Amino acid sequence: MGLVTATFVTACNSQPTADSSDSSAPTTVSSANAKELKLLYWQAPTTLNPHLSPGTKDREAASLILEPLAAYNEAEELEPILAAEIPTLENGGISADNTTVTWKLKEGVKWSDGEPFTAEDVVFTYQFITNGEVGATSGEFYGEVQSVEAVDDLTVKITFNRATPTPMNPFVGGSGMILPEHLFKDFLGAQARSAPGNTAPVGTNAFQVKEFKPGDTIIYEPNPNFRGEPPAFSTVELKGGGDAVSAARAVLQTGEADYAWNIQAEPAVIKGLEANARGEMAYVPKPMMERIYINFSDPNKEVNGETSQKDTPHPFLSEKLVREAISLAIDRETIAEQLYGEAGSVATNFLVSPEKYASPNTRYEFDLTKAAQRLDEAGWKDTNGNGVRDKNGVEMEILFTSSVNPVRQKSQEIIKQNLESIGMSVELKSVEAGVYFGDSTNPDSVNRFNSDLQLFAFDSETPEPDSYMELYACDQISQKENQWSKENSSRYCNPEYDALLEQLNTETDLAKRTALFVAMNDLLIEDVALIPLVRRSDAYALASSLTNLEFTPWAASTWKLNEWGKT
Repeated sequence: MGLVTATFVTACNSQPTADSSDSSAPTTVSSANAKELKLLYWQAPTTLNPHLSPGTKDREAASLILEPLAAYNEAEELEPILAAEIPTLENGGISADNTTVTWKLKEGVKWSDGEPFTAEDVVFTYQFITNGEVGATSGEFYGEVQSVEAVDDLTVKITFNRATPTPMNPFVGGSGMILPEHLFKDFLGAQARSAPGNTAPVGTNAFQVKEFKPGDTIIYEPNPNFRGEPPAFSTVELKGGGDAVSAARAVLQTGEADYAWNIQAEPAVIKGLEANARGEMAYVPKPMMERIYINFSDPNKEVNGETSQKDTPHPFLSEKLVREAISLAIDRETIAEQLYGEAGSVATNFLVSPEKYASPNTRYEFDLTKAAQRLDEAGWKDTNGNGVRDKNGVEMEILFTSSVNPVRQKSQEIIKQNLESIGMSVELKSVEAGVYFGDSTNPDSVNRFNSDLQLFAFDSETPEPDSYMELYACDQISQKENQWSKENSSRYCNPEYDALLEQLNTETDLAKRTALFVAMNDLLIEDVALIPLVRRSDAYALASSLTNLEFTPWAASTWKLNEWGKT
């Protein structure tokens, strides 16, 4: 199919519908029209509470059940979901001084267990996310919120601690999914991760969970209390695990599945799978970039039972000249062309989307000679004669981790060869995706970052990426004290960057906001706080029988699965 825009829609076949005169009619699927939908995720979901996982896979799986107040479509417009309308200045939903937002909720919405959905559930979700003992992974969207109150059963008022340029970020998209208070109220604190609702959730969306085997399979069935038209499927099976190529083959060639998510596979492999295929690939541009994370702390030094503690500088990655050498030594062009093809291009920025905020000032350079010179200048030389540079008794030995994934593992191999050619010793480690992107308290998770370098992609969830820029804020450092739930796993801290972020959090003028985004991006790139590799699209394998699909860069691919059809 090639590169496509974020919306991929085909004509919808006739589907059973609820009586349009009764929006709260129970969801039923006629046995004559009942269909099964099979989804493949090579990264297996491990929880269905999107606020307790840093992994996109878990939010994808949860989005069939849980919903936010609204989400952004491809055109960067907010669409109401649990909200009755989108707050604006004109309808009085947003205050003139940008300090409050008032959401009106849809009437008659019920949780799948029959309990009414009310404003108190929104208030509780805020309390859950911001409770320090919970260790929620979505807190960056709520840092400027002063209070969330239920004005009445169908009205929620959010008050910010100051005028904010992004009043629509809380409770929107993947980080805004609402939890049922009655299911989680007894687990508001350190016991949050043991709540039964994490694996047996109650939601407001079109489906409910019939069976969940964490790290393996989820079976969904229609939610009998869903407010909208019934879905076309009597059963949805989400199978996790395996690998991306096998998932794509199951859709494109064998027809064993209908949809496969996040197909990271080499162009030659994709071309072979598409020959005489039963489906096609769709490439959805996303605000996503594959990057190398640099650990600014020491993963080999333990402080009070904690490694990679923020106050223990890395013995050599804390030196800018060393980081510059690593950046110069990596052949990004080969990685992009050979391993991603039309699904990716060389990245030079931290903030890649929206385009209006992307910096025009950065560039990519691959030069092994310059890289070696940087290490010489920093005093790292092979004094032991073993081919590995050293200084003050420390050798440049690097543990480089990523998820089990052929494309990432081959990227690691290329990078290992590049770095060893300039005198570093590199050990590669691949972690099963369910663990790598799972519980942040796991020693092998991305948030714990107990290696020197790690490789994965991260994206922004809204077209106003203020929260995305917090990934390198000093107060977002992932540590034991916050259950490693914060996103700054690199433990990078730069007061100059934080000062720019502080300005961004109050600036409403578009031109000035753009200048701040560019300045912050350029500071990170110039300081080599990270190494951008590839700007990626999400690649999905789609069976030809699927209809009425719609994707957006700003939400889970499953955000409108209740509208999908199948011929």
